[in-house]
Amino acid sequence: MASETRKLYYKIGEVCEICRIEPHVLRYWETEFSMLSPAKNKAGQRIYRHKELELVQSIKYLLYDEGYTIAGANKRLKEQGPLDADARSGPQLKPSQKKALSEARKELQSALDILSRE
Repeated sequence: MASETRKLYYKIGEVCEICRIEPHVLRYWETEFSMLSPAKNKAGQRIYRHKELELVQSIKYLLYDEGYTIAGANKRLKEQGPLDADARSGPQLKPSQKKALSEARKELQSALDILSRE
């Protein structure tokens, strides 16, 4: 999103496209996360500001990448607020760590292949 022009307001479809989630998921999150409450325009359409877009990205990261439950993510966000872009990108790994993870992934895949044959 860094190369994209920053808008004042985003429609629900734009937020979903940017965050790669479905609209029904976003509407559900609005019911579960009290801090996520977009305004509505005269036509009744949801309009999201940039801070709400960042909150949606934080929610997605906590739920999908970090494995939080909705209750856990809600608690985390209420205590510490939305994550910045650096925190959402995850930890930066050294090349040796990346190599070790890659080797572990290959070994686990081999084990899965063996188990699936039986």
